[in-house]
Amino acid sequence: MDFYKYPLTKLFHIPQIVTIHYFEYSRDFRFDGESHDFWEFLCVDKGEVTVTADQATHRLKKGSIIFHKPGQFHSVATDGVIAPNLVVVSFVCHSPAISFFEDKILPLGETERHLLAAVLAEAGDAFLTPLDNPYTRQLSCNPDRRPGSEQMIQLSLEHFLISLYRKSCQPPADTRLDKSVKLKRDDETFRHILTYMENRLTETLTLEQICHDNLIGVSQLQNLFRSKCGGGIIEYFTRMKITRAKELIREKNMNFTQIADFLGYNSIHYFSRQFKKITGMTPSEYALSIQAFSK
Repeated sequence: MDFYKYPLTKLFHIPQIVTIHYFEYSRDFRFDGESHDFWEFLCVDKGEVTVTADQATHRLKKGSIIFHKPGQFHSVATDGVIAPNLVVVSFVCHSPAISFFEDKILPLGETERHLLAAVLAEAGDAFLTPLDNPYTRQLSCNPDRRPGSEQMIQLSLEHFLISLYRKSCQPPADTRLDKSVKLKRDDETFRHILTYMENRLTETLTLEQICHDNLIGVSQLQNLFRSKCGGGIIEYFTRMKITRAKELIREKNMNFTQIADFLGYNSIHYFSRQFKKITGMTPSEYALSIQAFSK
């Protein structure tokens, strides 16, 4: 008996990547605009921006994504107050279904956020080109990249488009969910504790205090963060503080000493050591690195 080899179809196929960016803009950045013969999307990870698409102007907030079709003129500008973080990816796609995204502004869910994070992580390994240069026109291959990194980018992006397409085009899924009650509860707990820490970035939190305030055991909390983030919760909280410090530096309203004090550090020296440990730069070096892109 012969076996039939079923040909798999693809809703979206991305054969080429043009650029992959993660920008940490200053509060007064402006990109005057461009148009090109490939697709691009812009996702707001933090803050807000104003985006033009041909004659239309849109205000995008955190968690929103806008698609620009080939040939569409588009620009982006900050508001002079908030220093935003943006993900911008441009790519080639000729699949008929891609027309669905023409002039679309969509919200991102957790699935799409994880897929974008995977794209950025793989891009950092696959290419030597810095992801924070808005004027990049060609990606440079990393000869020491991990096996399959470029394919992982392709798969994650195609999965990303499918996920957005399904949520927007199909009716809600059956109420029979494929996740267990425990996993859903863990997700809710994780999001709750993230919000708790975001609201206390100016404080010095201890593991015991976090557990006490959130009615959760030490082991449970540590296991939750290891499973979600691959590390400890205090380390994660420190990274949140430094991320906020980077935003404050770009907003230019406080000096380094004021930022350190605002974020609950006992000394500017300890703040600087933590900043360099996480970013690889001192606060001064980071401030200088973003000046080139704000002119």
